[in-house]
Amino acid sequence: MLRRRTILAGAAGLGLARGAQAAWEPSRPVQLIVGFAPGGGADLAGRAIAEASSRFFPAPLVVLNRPGAGGAIAAQHVAGLPPDGLNLLVGGGSESTSLPAFRELPYDPKRSFRSIIRLTRQPLVIVAKKGSRFTDIASVVAAAKRDPGGVPHASSGIGSIYHAVFVLFSKAAGIELLHVPFSGGAPSLQALLSGTVQLAVLAPEEMAGLLQAGEVTPLAVASEERLALMPQVPTLRESGFDVVVENMKGLSAPAGLSDEAAASLHDRFRQGMQQPAWKTFLERTGAMDGYLDGPGFQAAMDGVLDALRRNLPPPA
Repeated sequence: MLRRRTILAGAAGLGLARGAQAAWEPSRPVQLIVGFAPGGGADLAGRAIAEASSRFFPAPLVVLNRPGAGGAIAAQHVAGLPPDGLNLLVGGGSESTSLPAFRELPYDPKRSFRSIIRLTRQPLVIVAKKGSRFTDIASVVAAAKRDPGGVPHASSGIGSIYHAVFVLFSKAAGIELLHVPFSGGAPSLQALLSGTVQLAVLAPEEMAGLLQAGEVTPLAVASEERLALMPQVPTLRESGFDVVVENMKGLSAPAGLSDEAAASLHDRFRQGMQQPAWKTFLERTGAMDGYLDGPGFQAAMDGVLDALRRNLPPPA
């Protein structure tokens, strides 16, 4: 009887061990690959979620930067890696939602990845320099109709998510604006403040100080709802233009990732999003909690990309 109980106990233990082995766990450090330089929004989000989630992983979380081409270099790199759950793209912005609408890329934003989780959403606001001739979005439309191509706007580069806001707005309003691309958000903002251009797009965290100092005038929000920071500013939809564009950040793996690995990664990072370190990051930067599961994240990215593709000629 004792021997039989010992055998049964051993068999039960073996079953538990096999069950535990069936649940995916990372065998080596998990790399979070960012397509932009350190200090930018994607980099800060990647490092914040790595810090907040590290306690839920048996292996280290490591953030690596592979900047260039609006995030496309990092996206291409991750798309070509094995789908083992050990390399994740911190994406959801230009490389996923706008660049593919403007030009051909060596990866497919809809098929080259398996989305894991969306972390943040970042509202975008069309702004003018304080004291300019534009006090609301209607005045922009009126000026552009009087003088097609005579209202210059900045962007952080052709195909960037900031450029995408103006492309969709111009199409919805039936106007032509003059696009003046810059190498990034900072030069774009400098051009607005110096009067080189008359319009730009900013994220709330980029404009909070400028708004308090009275240097910019927000004209319209490209989100579905108004922002608590500026409740008096209408959305583009409220203003009669069916445009919704938000920047977002989340994590995706190469296509082919197993269901077990996807579920494990999602659950661990979702736990990280409940931690004080993550909530502090949101409060400090002004980013908004944008949680979506993997399919929801992919659908959100596809929605922005599809809207752009409907309003642009085929990419060159």
